[in-house]
Amino acid sequence: MSIKQPFTDLQINRSAGGFYEGHSLEIALLSKAIMVGLVIWALVWPANANGVLGSLNWRLLEDFNGFYIVIVGLFAFFLFVVAILPRTGRRVMGPEGEKPEFSDFSWFSMMFGAGLGVGLMVFATAEPLGLWGSNPVVLAGAVEANTEAALQSGYRYTFLHYGFHAWAIYVVTGLSLAYYAYTRDMPLTIRTALTPLFGRLMNGFLGHVVDVLGVVATILGVSVTIGFGVSQFIDGLYAISGMEWMMDLTGETPEPSTVGLLSGLVVIMGLSIISAVSGVGRGVKYLSNLNLVLSLILLMVFVVFGSFLFAMTTYATAFVDYMLHFISLSFGAFSPQSETVFVAALPSEAAPFAETLYSGATNAWGSFDGFKSGLEGEAAALPDNVLTAAYAAGEQGRQFGWQAGWTTFYWAWWIAFSPFVGLFLARISKGRSVREFIIGCVFAPAMVCFAWMTILGGTAIDLELTGSAEGAIIGASNTAKLFVTLQEMISGGLLSGITVMCVVLIMTFLVTSADSGILVMNTIMSGGDQKVGNKHKIIWGFILTAVIGALILAAGENNPMDALRNAMIIGALPFTVVMGLMCVALAKALYRDGLREKHTVIAE
Repeated sequence: MSIKQPFTDLQINRSAGGFYEGHSLEIALLSKAIMVGLVIWALVWPANANGVLGSLNWRLLEDFNGFYIVIVGLFAFFLFVVAILPRTGRRVMGPEGEKPEFSDFSWFSMMFGAGLGVGLMVFATAEPLGLWGSNPVVLAGAVEANTEAALQSGYRYTFLHYGFHAWAIYVVTGLSLAYYAYTRDMPLTIRTALTPLFGRLMNGFLGHVVDVLGVVATILGVSVTIGFGVSQFIDGLYAISGMEWMMDLTGETPEPSTVGLLSGLVVIMGLSIISAVSGVGRGVKYLSNLNLVLSLILLMVFVVFGSFLFAMTTYATAFVDYMLHFISLSFGAFSPQSETVFVAALPSEAAPFAETLYSGATNAWGSFDGFKSGLEGEAAALPDNVLTAAYAAGEQGRQFGWQAGWTTFYWAWWIAFSPFVGLFLARISKGRSVREFIIGCVFAPAMVCFAWMTILGGTAIDLELTGSAEGAIIGASNTAKLFVTLQEMISGGLLSGITVMCVVLIMTFLVTSADSGILVMNTIMSGGDQKVGNKHKIIWGFILTAVIGALILAAGENNPMDALRNAMIIGALPFTVVMGLMCVALAKALYRDGLREKHTVIAE
């Protein structure tokens, strides 16, 4: 039996001279046109941009929520199969005898910093606390929010959002790119991953579209990450300095003001551009090592002064619970609940008030008490047992709204981030086996995330459970929860020192993420060439800054992150389809390469 050689003649036309020398003119101009158009739209018609992005985002979630949930579950199971199969798992991504370029410590720290550094700083306390108060089990009425009984289900979904599924998204893209780049000597760019399916079509317009989708998703994914990180950066500076001009103090909870966010953005992006110009061998590597060391110091502070025993008990029980529910978490998707379906489930006494009851009963972010207090007139006079039944009738709507607004948001965020992180992981993983890559980039960081979430988040929850915090941590904004937890846990000079260290850590994580994003975008536009001129790094640094700043301004009086989140979820959907095709292409490539080991290879 003869197996044809794989298609490797990928040709990406690059300018021979001029400003775009070494870049694909089509990819660069189309990507810039889309991003500049978004910036102009957000700046000139901010209300229109915010409204359209919000409505389009919700429409897509209604139609594609199930698609997001199921395909991410398939990503995780696909990688599990690839890793355990002896023939595929042992393949080395590089020439025979190739040694890894980076030490295990530097490899893991770069992976960790680029993959989830800012997210862990923002959500280490916010995610467990938020899910402790709202998750599908709480919505179903099985347990009461913010109680000891809600702890297990809260961490079940915390582990879901920061566990094996999440990191599998990065690794699908990273493994696809690394495999072809280091076993077939192909360009390290997005279109390469689809060559087993489309062959020479990737040399033309279709290839340009795939790469542009990667660039757009990268910009929007990095934008959301930097947006959250800058918000926490400003919260930290306020905790240290007390400078009120950075904060909006008009609401119940102090939050970073638009002026504060834009000021922090300029500082962070300026440092990121400087780091990107220095190159991955110096800037990213050294910052990543610093990030990991500072992270370990912060972790030890919580181990020594926090609720470590509570955290470790929670870690063990939560991990077992997570694994027991792994399949249902992977594929359990909810669909929207129409008013017709809601009416059919209502008791007869409540049917005349269906229109009034529908919005409150299907509101994922409310509660039964809130549902009752929001009613007026005759609907409010209905007996408690009827209102209880009416609220139960809206459970499907609440479950869908929760999943679309929380889990699916996370999947879209990770997917939008995956071209950046995946390509970055591929760049630093030459010489590693497929199994080593999957274990090192899925299982190892997920286990660290679990520890981080239980030690930091568990301490925050324990402080609230015991009454020590008296609701202060729950009442703080998401980006301020870490600092409020520290204030409840330690005091004096130690608190000041650790707070300053956290601000430095947030800053270096942000710089690493933005720095790596700039490098990755230029790698895609240069057809996989890792040596990119500094002028293009600087320009894309400014474009990234403009996109984030414009979308923050477009939010107006709303949450400054709303427009960023909406744009990101919209931009992630096309790339989700690309990632699904990547899995099919990689399965085909691994299978046929296995056959080639046994049979004679003939030229096409």
